[in-house]
Amino acid sequence: MSADGFTTCLWFDGQAEEAAEFYVSVFKNSAIGRVGRYNESGPGPAGSVMAVEFTANGQKFVALNGGPQFTFSEAVSFQIFCADQAEIDYYWTELTEDGGEPGPCGWLKDKYGLSWQVVYDRLIDMIGDPDQEKASRTMKAMMGMGKLDVAELNRAYAGE
Repeated sequence: MSADGFTTCLWFDGQAEEAAEFYVSVFKNSAIGRVGRYNESGPGPAGSVMAVEFTANGQKFVALNGGPQFTFSEAVSFQIFCADQAEIDYYWTELTEDGGEPGPCGWLKDKYGLSWQVVYDRLIDMIGDPDQEKASRTMKAMMGMGKLDVAELNRAYAGE
């Protein structure tokens, strides 16, 4: 196995290049790489984009124009751990604009149907706290949210 880790392939129906450009615009440490095009052998029209390599937040991806056979589902999502409310607000806004859909508990779908979890980076420790009252209050607060509210999560954790 290569020492370079994994590359995630995202299947699109004609929007691979547009999606890669979108993700590169949202995340720091991002860039478009090689662009492969279909030739006369198909299955796409000769010259059209087949695949786009890109890096988003340092992670390697390939956006593939594979056709309409497969679509994204919530069974696979990407987690974005955020240090504060400003980061949560930024990613929530960027990823839900132009047709994205907010969901419960920090989850959302972007305009391509890809699922994301925009998470407060302390949340896992808070809901896993050995003090079950703190953990339960925080979990209850989170379950009532769409976009996560850091101040409210901290208040619930503190018992305020």
